Amino acid sequence: MTRLADVLTRHGIKIWYSETNLRGAQLWHDEIGDALQRCDWFIVVLTPNAVNSIWVKRELLFALQEQRLHRKIVPILYQSCNHIQLSWSLGSMQMVDYRANFDQGCSELLKVWDVDYIDTES
Repeated sequence: MTRLADVLTRHGIKIWYSETNLRGAQLWHDEIGDALQRCDWFIVVLTPNAVNSIWVKRELLFALQEQRLHRKIVPILYQSCNHIQLSWSLGSMQMVDYRANFDQGCSELLKVWDVDYIDTES
């Protein structure tokens, strides 16, 4: 998922990602909460590990309850998984599917913000 974070950053999308934004000695629970309060969009990256994570579930539930994030939750199907296990409401949202082709997934995701995907890794 670091690759996805890199693509979004390279295309001018401001992100908060725990692997790059959390540093030693920070209270990660507070940092995640602060990031959720500040975000304009919420992306949930769906993998088998994510759907089994109580923390991902809590973050998604927060986003679902925030009126300001209505229609601004973007589920990404990164790996095949039972996403309904995380939340039954995900089935009603248009997902961005990364499973077959990473570049195509990036292109579709960036359309959310009217940004054209430029593959600089080729």
